[in-house]
Amino acid sequence: MADALWKEFAISILGLLFTGWAGWLDWRTRRIPNWLTVPALLAGLAINTLLFGLTGTKSGLEGAGLGLGLLLPFVLARGLGAGDWKLMGALGALLGPQKFVAVLLGTVFIAGIMAVVEMVRRRRVKQTLANTVVLIHAFATFGLRPKKENITLDNPGLMAQPFGVAAALAMTIFVCAQSALRAV
Repeated sequence: MADALWKEFAISILGLLFTGWAGWLDWRTRRIPNWLTVPALLAGLAINTLLFGLTGTKSGLEGAGLGLGLLLPFVLARGLGAGDWKLMGALGALLGPQKFVAVLLGTVFIAGIMAVVEMVRRRRVKQTLANTVVLIHAFATFGLRPKKENITLDNPGLMAQPFGVAAALAMTIFVCAQSALRAV
């Protein structure tokens, strides 16, 4: 029991350090570099293998595949940056699929709140809602209709949120909740 608790604690601390660093970089530069995400993915797999053997390797690969697979459509549609995508793949490799899903849902929720706050702060509610209608139409028609507006990360006029910050906050909340539940 104590051995398993120590292993979970090590994974949690590494997840906090990794997402904290990525969030800080994303906040400052609006980029999450490969020199952080690629080694973190490999380290997540290695750590899981060292701590949990082949079961850990499988869990790390499943988590990485889940993160990369679920978010790939958003990257291809230019709605999510490649650094954010690689961040979540590395986090999946570290956490495994079950914990990763919880952190991903938290990240998406926090990123949504950040976007709403920024939309209201910049007084761009009407334009954002119009863009949302265009995006929904594009998804409903599988992008077969011509685009009237450029609603991608490539458009400098659109608001972009630091997804790494949302991931760091979600990871922090996850670890705190996990610790609180263990104490009960």
